[in-house]
Amino acid sequence: MSIMRRMSDLFQQKANKVLDRAENPVEALDLSYQKQMESLQQVRRSVADVLTSEKRLEIQAAQLQQSQEKLQGQAKLALQQGREDLARLALTRAQDAQNQLQSLQVQIAQMKDQEQKLELTAQKLQAKVEAFRTQRETMKAQYSAAKATTQVGEAVTGLSEHMADVNLMMERAQDKTQQMQARAAAIDSLVDSGTLDQIGITSGDDIERQLRSGLATSEVDAQLAQLKQEVLGAPAEAPKLEAAAPAAPTPAAAPPTAPSDSSRATVVVRIQGEDQYRLAVSEQPQLEPLDRALSDAISGQDQDTYRTALAALLNFVRAHGTKVPADDLVPSDVVLPSEDMTLEEATALLSEDGNVVDAPASPA
Repeated sequence: MSIMRRMSDLFQQKANKVLDRAENPVEALDLSYQKQMESLQQVRRSVADVLTSEKRLEIQAAQLQQSQEKLQGQAKLALQQGREDLARLALTRAQDAQNQLQSLQVQIAQMKDQEQKLELTAQKLQAKVEAFRTQRETMKAQYSAAKATTQVGEAVTGLSEHMADVNLMMERAQDKTQQMQARAAAIDSLVDSGTLDQIGITSGDDIERQLRSGLATSEVDAQLAQLKQEVLGAPAEAPKLEAAAPAAPTPAAAPPTAPSDSSRATVVVRIQGEDQYRLAVSEQPQLEPLDRALSDAISGQDQDTYRTALAALLNFVRAHGTKVPADDLVPSDVVLPSEDMTLEEATALLSEDGNVVDAPASPA
């Protein structure tokens, strides 16, 4: 195969591919319908032209008919006047008019036949155009439905260019988010370990900062526990303080009575996997519905209700209880499930007698 032949084939392949991509079936159908309508209009114009020619021949035939009648009348008048030569001339012209009239009649008949054929052709073509118009609308509807189905399918499956770009942007955003999360976790780990110092932190090593933080937390917890004991135990201690006031002028005598009353008026609650909390028994009326809801959820094995009731109970204990220091070894009266404990694990941990409402009440 010659180089020119190969170049010609290659050009045709590229051109066909471009044309196939640019060709729109809907536009092609509309163009075909337009051409058929133009052909129908051309046939109708041809019928009109033939009919016009036929009418002109009929007018000429009528004129020849009138001329023939006039010449015959002139021939009769010439014979009456004794002018035979004029009569012969008039009859000769009348005969010529008759010959022309016969020729025109033949042409008129041919024109009528041609007109009928053209009208029949126009009717057939019009029927064909009407059928094509119906077929065109059907094909356009099918093409539009197929195109819409394809576009929806490509959008759902991510094959379309727009959805592909969206997926790529989402993947890049997810990668950047994971990278930033990993970097934040790394920075937090370095700060916790003392490798990096936070802005505004006082001088000193990481061990000293952790010891100071733990000491401050212990002091705050101790002050909060003492404040709760004073507020919650005030009604029961009032008579004793009044009786002992003259004999004990210093405040050093107060601390021995506080632990005794606190131990009788509180209950120690442990959250599984967390700290212990000292909770006043006076909070029992508020604890009972929360504990009963948790017990009912565990008994009924209701996962959603269990999560809601457990979160409400733990939040109440953390909000109203006092955290027991880590170095204070106190036995727990009640053990509650942790937030991440499953319903099956909570069922195995809790028993019918392990509820907050069953905790010992404060003695009278």
